[in-house]
Amino acid sequence: MPKIKVLDTQISVVKDDYISLTDIANSKDGEARAADIIKNWIRNRGTLEFIGTWEQIHNKDFKVVEFDHFKMSAGLASFVLSPGKWIESTNAIGIVVKGGRYGGTYAHKDIAFEFASAINPVFKLYLIKEFQRLKEDEQKKLGWDIKRNLAKINYRIHTDAIKENLVPKQLNSSQINYLYASEADILNVALFGMTAKQWSEANPSLKGNIRDYADVCQLVCLANLESLNAHFITENIPQEQRVEKLNQVAIKQMKILLADVSIKKVEN
Repeated sequence: MPKIKVLDTQISVVKDDYISLTDIANSKDGEARAADIIKNWIRNRGTLEFIGTWEQIHNKDFKVVEFDHFKMSAGLASFVLSPGKWIESTNAIGIVVKGGRYGGTYAHKDIAFEFASAINPVFKLYLIKEFQRLKEDEQKKLGWDIKRNLAKINYRIHTDAIKENLVPKQLNSSQINYLYASEADILNVALFGMTAKQWSEANPSLKGNIRDYADVCQLVCLANLESLNAHFITENIPQEQRVEKLNQVAIKQMKILLADVSIKKVEN
């Protein structure tokens, strides 16, 4: 629960901008009389008109008839009203009573500022100032969280793009029917989508060959494809059928390898 410090008094603030009236009352005469101070304030006619009007603006379920009854009784020596009775009788939402560790009477900031005026106008000014500072800090944190989440989303987009580029594309019919000069190029086409010559022509400034620039996942997949291709050869499977089968295996294995956390540890 966030707290703001107002003239050496800690004031609790809960969600939806509700401020502790109990803490504000404590600043006047200490904790012993906080409940009485709130009761005396809420039974005042001016207070009732203020919080009743607030409820009519913000609360469609507010019981106006019960409110009018309280307003007519205000000022009588016998009239007694507590926050709990006000809430129960009128179905009010501007003031709430909480139990437990952070118990006490809380009110929406509009009402809490009005209560602070009755306690000490100077205290009210400092309360507004510190409350605004709290809201500004929350907005800054919210902005930081948004940026952090956007960064995560962008990172996911980036990694997904990498995966899409690393996972081999399905070969088309012209690639499958092409007669490759070597069995090594069968594997290159199945995994990288191009022959060694085609890669060299596309990357004239790079030294070495296409496999020198493969990552760990691609190298693992390449080793598997080599063993599998050797088996296909012994089965007398034609080259165009082998390259198609190897390409299908490469697509499946690369998806699995890219999702494997242990592979990432090897890369690091």
